[in-house]
Amino acid sequence: MEELHCWRCGASLAKLTPPIERRDECPTCRAQLYVCKFCQFYDTRVAKHCREPVADEAKDKERANFCGYFKPNPEAHVVTDTAGANKARAALDALFGGPAPASSSSSATDALNRLFGKD
Repeated sequence: MEELHCWRCGASLAKLTPPIERRDECPTCRAQLYVCKFCQFYDTRVAKHCREPVADEAKDKERANFCGYFKPNPEAHVVTDTAGANKARAALDALFGGPAPASSSSSATDALNRLFGKD
């Protein structure tokens, strides 16, 4: 059996005792695990996003449900490709003259103190 990873954050679920039950949560991100998005039958290309034809529809695919056909999918976690977001951020930085300056509360407080003549 393949090692399971959280469908949301990708953390290992090796410490959980099988089978996954309705109240189980990811120990890292606290995501509910008995959800459609973590099931082997979950497929956005089919009706109700489920390949099991007789399963009742769960409206919220990220919340625990009572489906009797649930089988955890070891490949449910999909790593998000951030290359597109990084490219867009670089284009914005180039357009507006670089990244936004990092602000800190101490520098903001110092600026206010100088503005109001406090030392």
